[in-house]
Amino acid sequence: MFINGEFVESQTGDWMEIRNPATQQVVSRVPQSTTKELEEAVHSAQLAFAAWKRTSILSRQRKMLDLQHAIRANMDTLARSIVEEQGKVLSDAKGDVMRGLQVVEDMANITNYMQGSKLEVSADMDTYTVREPLGVVAGICPFNFPARLPLWMFPVALATGNTCVLKPSERDPGAAMILAQLCKDVGIPDGVLNIVHGAHQTVDFLTADPRIRAVSFVGGDRAGKHIYERSTQHGKRCQANLGAKNHAIVLPDANKEHALNAITGAAFGAAGQRCMALSVVVLVGDAGAWVDEIVERARALRVDGGLEPDADLGPMITRDALARAEQLVQSAIDDGAQVVLDGRGVHVPKYPNGNFLGPTVIDHATPSMRCYQQEIFGPVLTCVRVSTLDEALELVNNNRYGNGASIFTRSGACARKFQSEIGAGQVGLNVPIPVPLPMFSFTGNRASFLGDTNFYGRSGVNFYTQLKTITSLWRKQDADDRQAAVHMPTLH
Repeated sequence: MFINGEFVESQTGDWMEIRNPATQQVVSRVPQSTTKELEEAVHSAQLAFAAWKRTSILSRQRKMLDLQHAIRANMDTLARSIVEEQGKVLSDAKGDVMRGLQVVEDMANITNYMQGSKLEVSADMDTYTVREPLGVVAGICPFNFPARLPLWMFPVALATGNTCVLKPSERDPGAAMILAQLCKDVGIPDGVLNIVHGAHQTVDFLTADPRIRAVSFVGGDRAGKHIYERSTQHGKRCQANLGAKNHAIVLPDANKEHALNAITGAAFGAAGQRCMALSVVVLVGDAGAWVDEIVERARALRVDGGLEPDADLGPMITRDALARAEQLVQSAIDDGAQVVLDGRGVHVPKYPNGNFLGPTVIDHATPSMRCYQQEIFGPVLTCVRVSTLDEALELVNNNRYGNGASIFTRSGACARKFQSEIGAGQVGLNVPIPVPLPMFSFTGNRASFLGDTNFYGRSGVNFYTQLKTITSLWRKQDADDRQAAVHMPTLH
């Protein structure tokens, strides 16, 4: 663990193995932090808050500038840790780090984000607002972005003057521990960032402890609902990104080559293990004939270990995740869809024990099927065919999730209609994965998000701060009355 600026070996008797998804080799062990250790981490953050809050905003800005430089210098170390523990191909692991790094770079703009407002409301009377940190906050991270998602959380918390207790995924915590070392290297004070480990016990501790003012979470539906409900019941702020079922509508007038290449990359990159993966393509009219060419492109992708040259996608995180994805592919067949490209049982010669699922394409699916209803979280693309754009919009809007949706078309009128009528929170026009850069915010909605303030950007700053409104009266005549009188008083 990382507590009060030091790496601490847990005294627990409960350890979980971290296995390389490509080889099944045990690469590390992660503890279930004990209650005493969790107490120490939160106490350390609480003690550090008083001084960190008083640290000038320019000093906190400087730490963000130093941290981004350190992350950039250690990009390869972070990426290789991600490949070893999570399974991503090396280029995608570097992208994982880079998208988190962008949040740190954006927090170097904290001086603008923290500005308040002021108004003279009456003669000599001003009302103005200031943003202040909450105190100790917690972050609970998933396995699919071991660097990016911790970097969604603790840099925003720290830049705004909070202290943080972070729980990385117990499946791949290595990148978060490297980031902790980098924070120490750049001089972020002891106790400002603490890292603990574990599963349900740690989650329940963080969501109940009264010293923790806010909880950030990214992950699945079941855990997210539990964390949101438990946090809010204990009076905490909570932001929780949950599951997704992201759609791309393809019109027959779309730029075919661009659309097919974009769909292929968005559906199968990172082995489909990302909340903004493109998991459903809605083919309108004659675009239904393009399925064969999607299959052709998907079949050409290389499945291999993450460090192998030219690998396009690596293994899934665990045996259980692989088995669940394979079961949902089988359910598509059982429900009457066609699996036109079946990646089950893919052979990867150098890694015979890996959790590999090759690119898989399901055609002629319908909204009632399990393969459509559930988030597969694997390299599986589900194809649905409709006749009109209106049918496509109705289908997407009837899905309970609202992370992202895209359209591929050359028609400005159709794109405008889509943009106006679609219910998802992040919209792509000829863009398959419309994740905003950090100067905006991640704005998933409906069943994909619980809370009312989104991650990073201005929304993230708002989440980690509270407004204080001050009204002051400094009367002009009080200044005038203080002038010394040098003349003899006279009667009037």
